[in-house]
Amino acid sequence: MALTVYPVKAERQKEKFDVFEAIEASLRKNKLKLADEDVLAISSKYVSNSQGRIISIDNVKASQQGISLSKKFQIKPKIAEVIIRESDVIFGGISGFVITSSDNIMAPNAGIDKSNVQEGNLILYPNDPYLIAEQIRRKVFLKNLVRVGVIIVDSRLMPSRVGTTGIAIACAGIEPVLDLRAEKDLDGNPLKVTFQAVVDNLASIANHKMGEGSESKPFAIIRDSEAKLTDRKIKPNELAISHDQCVYVRGLRNPYQMN
Repeated sequence: MALTVYPVKAERQKEKFDVFEAIEASLRKNKLKLADEDVLAISSKYVSNSQGRIISIDNVKASQQGISLSKKFQIKPKIAEVIIRESDVIFGGISGFVITSSDNIMAPNAGIDKSNVQEGNLILYPNDPYLIAEQIRRKVFLKNLVRVGVIIVDSRLMPSRVGTTGIAIACAGIEPVLDLRAEKDLDGNPLKVTFQAVVDNLASIANHKMGEGSESKPFAIIRDSEAKLTDRKIKPNELAISHDQCVYVRGLRNPYQMN
């Protein structure tokens, strides 16, 4: 069977809400049902909305550190302050953008977004996304008796590429990476370091169908993906490596000057 993606339209929510109940209601309204081996992709911003992870910029007071960061990278002081609060590491940046890491998720401006939210507000990354993904997976099984994988999806700029692509910031019930080491390429050479980012690939597929504007399709069902489902708890370090191991970060910290 060919892989199929079913984006699901949902009503926009303005207050905190139960994300599982919202998914169930939207599936019924769209006359869709989850089946065994499906993967449910959910927008990270939808999860953030459900948690009330939205702040008014008017309620933020910039610290001296925030003011310093804003001057260095030409960002509004209050936004710079939120970036500091949401980041574990700040690597550097350019005018208008600060490259940060939080829980080993690298993103410009700590993943803070001003889209799909009322003017004057900022939407942040969700709290405990792995826990949320696992809770949804379990609730789906208990209510519908089907085993699914759950991916929480964000969109991200990739190095030296035009436009955004989908990426998984958390998952549950699905093996996130396929280890291809010791497999052979077309010429029979053994693969030595190859891992296939299964959940990131599926996140990108789902993100393409869900859209990022006014589509109001915050989740999607991915069917016949051939991904391996699991009941074990997925750990964050299975999706992301530390920035000290990242080839881009390490490489850019060791620049080479061409003659």
